[in-house]
Amino acid sequence: MSTVLTPSNPKAPYAETKVGPNRVALLRDGLQAFPAMLAAIAAARSTICFETYILKDDDLGLRFLGALMERARAGVEVLLMFDYWGSEVADESLRELQEAGVKLLIFRPFRYFGSLSLALSKVSRRNHRKSLTVDGAVGFTGGLNISNDYAPVIDGGAGWRDTHLRIEGPDAQALEKLFLTTWRNNKGPKFDAAKFARPRFAGCAQLRVVGNDFALDRKGIRRAYEDAFAKAKERICVTNAYFLPPAKLVRALVMAARRGVKVKIILAATTDVKLVLYAARGLYPRLLENGIEVYEWAAGQVLHAKTAVVDGTWATVGSANLDPMSLRQNLEVNAIVTEPVFGAALERLFLEDLQQCEPITMADVTAYGLVQRLLSWVAYRLRHWL
Repeated sequence: MSTVLTPSNPKAPYAETKVGPNRVALLRDGLQAFPAMLAAIAAARSTICFETYILKDDDLGLRFLGALMERARAGVEVLLMFDYWGSEVADESLRELQEAGVKLLIFRPFRYFGSLSLALSKVSRRNHRKSLTVDGAVGFTGGLNISNDYAPVIDGGAGWRDTHLRIEGPDAQALEKLFLTTWRNNKGPKFDAAKFARPRFAGCAQLRVVGNDFALDRKGIRRAYEDAFAKAKERICVTNAYFLPPAKLVRALVMAARRGVKVKIILAATTDVKLVLYAARGLYPRLLENGIEVYEWAAGQVLHAKTAVVDGTWATVGSANLDPMSLRQNLEVNAIVTEPVFGAALERLFLEDLQQCEPITMADVTAYGLVQRLLSWVAYRLRHWL
């Protein structure tokens, strides 16, 4: 029987529930996610697959690198992939990882390939996924990168607002499979494939791991959102850090609102990419005119989460923003859970976040002033290049 837990320990999961043969935990911010991830790494007995867009060898990053090296020295097959464009890792740290036995793949380091267009395509298409899989039995995904920005304030971090997910059970293998496919496609170092031999499993209908690729299935995450919005009957709750959805997704939200669905969207006000905020504000008039409620996160920290819940039953947590880079360019991964108890927990988290937001009205949009409104108009029309 599924249960939701409201822990008294702030580092424990926000909620946990049974989803088919899996146990799924909702993790709020680095305060809950990082201890769970480090505990999973420490318990690894056979394999670790870890990928992230941002990896920094700051205080938090060194904790993770140290944990990975300890397991590699113990004989665990440790594969670490991070994006060249997003990360900052010193050569000394890389040498220590390799000496410990960690196998490294730095995703698409920038080089001139003889063709400017090819070189630019390599730069623009990044690995934006965040996933960790241990022994093919425990998996994590969501929005959290590995840097002090995401570490809790009590640990000296910036405490960015984000959401992650832990999957304990056979469906964690879907994250591992996606990782290994990317590793092989990008010519990562050879590894002990025998350690990754797993019994086949049918997968759980209530839990899907949806990843996009540069060639195949590039629209999987976008289509999942479109389908959920199109089927919505009562309410849609979206939290997204970088909100520049394609026209079809905007239409899906507008059509839902017009047929009486209550649509609420939480967006960033404090952000590390100001131009994206201005571009998103260029979309506000259309949303507001169609009865969609728009809120901006006002708690101070940067909002980085990428979640949605529809009718309290369809829920997603992942790395994909609702913008052109995530939906058309980058490698991304989202977990989609269609289990009412989990959906209720994510919706409750949304409503709690809503208490720390400021509602946006047409009067607010007008008050932005001519210069900011012009900047928003221009930025929104340049959204495909942001």
